[in-house]
Amino acid sequence: MKRVGNLYEKIISIENPELADRKARKGKGNTYGIKLHDKDKESNILKLHHALKDKNFKTSEYRVFKIYEPKERDIYQLPYYPDRIVHHAVMNVLEDIWVNTFTIDSYSCIKKRGIHGVLRNMKKALKDRDNTKYCLKLDIKKYYPSIDHCILKKIIRKKIKDKDLLDLLDEIIDSTIGVPIGNYLSQYFANLYLTYFDHWLKEELKVKYYFRYADDMVIFSPGKEYLHGLLVQINNYISENLNLCLKGNYQIFPVEARGLDFVGYVFRHDYILMRKSIKQRMCKKVAKLRKTGISEIELVHKISSWTGWAGHCNSRNLTNKLNINYGKSRI
Repeated sequence: MKRVGNLYEKIISIENPELADRKARKGKGNTYGIKLHDKDKESNILKLHHALKDKNFKTSEYRVFKIYEPKERDIYQLPYYPDRIVHHAVMNVLEDIWVNTFTIDSYSCIKKRGIHGVLRNMKKALKDRDNTKYCLKLDIKKYYPSIDHCILKKIIRKKIKDKDLLDLLDEIIDSTIGVPIGNYLSQYFANLYLTYFDHWLKEELKVKYYFRYADDMVIFSPGKEYLHGLLVQINNYISENLNLCLKGNYQIFPVEARGLDFVGYVFRHDYILMRKSIKQRMCKKVAKLRKTGISEIELVHKISSWTGWAGHCNSRNLTNKLNINYGKSRI
């Protein structure tokens, strides 16, 4: 595999942190970190440029807090300036390089893929009924906290040979245990950590229908015996090569028996439905809003995230029951 060098100068060029600043603030609104940075934005960007140029950048202290939906997790938050800007500056240069190493079967946090990419390609795969009768669904135990720094660094070095950039990435990696949920770079580290596993599945084991979203994986097959054998091989690979463990709640089942619950939807051969828990939250939200007496236009606006979610599956019965009109379903 050809390794890429001469990247650090692109990352530290004064124009790149400026671009990173513009990207990092998208969708963040007028948050405290952005307001603080904007008080002296030009000076801050110049300081950051010099810190990177002089190789003095150090990751700031994390603020750690818990979230409980959809499950309990520790979230690690860094200041907007300088850390989030640095992460975006790195990815301005590395994103295309790393994405080109991913197989087409990885979807999490990749432009033009994501959940809608999974929906589109899984729907297409399920048309091949003979080869998608059975499903193996599995994920990795405490994936983000369990990522081994030494192994991650070796994987990064398979593609990158720029010493200054590697030193910067090593410093960010070693700033806390595992890979912290909440960092912009973490989603790329997490995808990268499993990308050679993806290649092994596809190119050596010749697995035809495989989908991975972060550490959640789905494999289809005509028979369950094949999937049981494949599970043993997968467990051996991730244990020996990645120092990871599979969760014990893996499932092998016929798709038509109960459908496949994945990325917020339930997939069957002929249709796709919204996951039950998401549907229930949507119904509760609609009922709560209607009690306030708001107009139907305001209602649709306030539940746009749910109607957007519903619009990508067979949700007509649900929206009719709730008496919501938001346009045609996109499935």
